[in-house]
Amino acid sequence: MFSHVTVGCSDLDRAARFYDAVLPPLGLQRRAVMPDGGPASACWVSPDAILPRFYVYQPFDGKPASAGNGAMVAFLAADSAAVDAAYASGLRAGGTDEGKPGPRPHYGDGYYGAYLRDPDGNKVHVVCRGDIAANPVQDAQREAS
Repeated sequence: MFSHVTVGCSDLDRAARFYDAVLPPLGLQRRAVMPDGGPASACWVSPDAILPRFYVYQPFDGKPASAGNGAMVAFLAADSAAVDAAYASGLRAGGTDEGKPGPRPHYGDGYYGAYLRDPDGNKVHVVCRGDIAANPVQDAQREAS
């Protein structure tokens, strides 16, 4: 499992407004974290967990933030309504459309997702995975057998 995922930004306040809009429908909330000596950042996490975390940072090297070609962060939603809410909130908060919410049967039965770009161009996917059970441990055991 991941400890954390980080994307870069050029304007932390603008990025925080975007993720403050997108992530609450998915059950994530911004959490203050101890400064680690690095650049300014914002962090989101599930209210009942310490990890995994999602961070937005100004780049450590001081160079402009840039989105990676082929890089994407996918956030798991509880249901299609949460996907729709996160997508709509993200657009209102300065994101741009990369794929409207809807079924993606080519990825699996019950797969429902939407794609956005955050204000810095990072690709964000919001997905409800009806194609797998709610328990990732059981899914991994099933796939291994």
